[in-house]
Amino acid sequence: MGKVLSFIKKEIETQGALHFTLIDPEEEKNSLGKKIAKKALDAGTDAFLVGGSLGVDAELLNRTINQIRDLDEKIPIILFPGDINCISPLADAILYMSLLNSRNPYYIIDAQAKSSIIIKRMKLEAIPMAYLITEPGQNSAAGWIGDVKPLPKSKPYLTASYALAAEMLGLKLVYLEAGSGAENSVPDEIVNATRKLVSIPIIVGGGIRDPKVAVEKIRAGADIIVTGTIGEKNAKRLSKIIKEIKKEGEKRY
Repeated sequence: MGKVLSFIKKEIETQGALHFTLIDPEEEKNSLGKKIAKKALDAGTDAFLVGGSLGVDAELLNRTINQIRDLDEKIPIILFPGDINCISPLADAILYMSLLNSRNPYYIIDAQAKSSIIIKRMKLEAIPMAYLITEPGQNSAAGWIGDVKPLPKSKPYLTASYALAAEMLGLKLVYLEAGSGAENSVPDEIVNATRKLVSIPIIVGGGIRDPKVAVEKIRAGADIIVTGTIGEKNAKRLSKIIKEIKKEGEKRY
């Protein structure tokens, strides 16, 4: 088990629940990413995910990572790749994810095969992860680019069965999302059904802009909550979200 995955599991065991901040370098130009990172660090975020659905310019990706590193040398920086160009040796790890409900094999295994040697040469820690997008995810950037067949909200067991298959295949994390920037988050019923079947950590992102919603996901069984640009739009709300995640996490132990 790599250093970053060990960190994630240990922090879940000790804190109960974590918060990750997602920064898309293409959307956070002109040092905006650094401003969001600073607000997230002040609020108590546990790690940063860096990447985007459309892929990232290498120079901009490296600059974003360095901006975060300048603020905190120790906090984990994990790549959240939209394509094989979102890889940098400056990060601590990469979510080596398979978009399991994509119609396009490229996002299930081809991109992973094309990037595997690059990742190995860079000595990046690869964390195998299932990425599952629920309704109405096809309208999101990730869903559109990834050509997904969105998992239905009305059938929680379908998403849960995909997650269980991922665990049986040896993947170490499962990420449930309604799509980045989604109007609504993944239903609690889907999170709960997944929690009942899998033992690996569950990450939930997309459409979480309110402390109450974040807490509902933790109660349903999520281990990690991911938020994005809310840090730039409303720093006080981000701080409240993280505070409530930590408070709810403490109740688990």
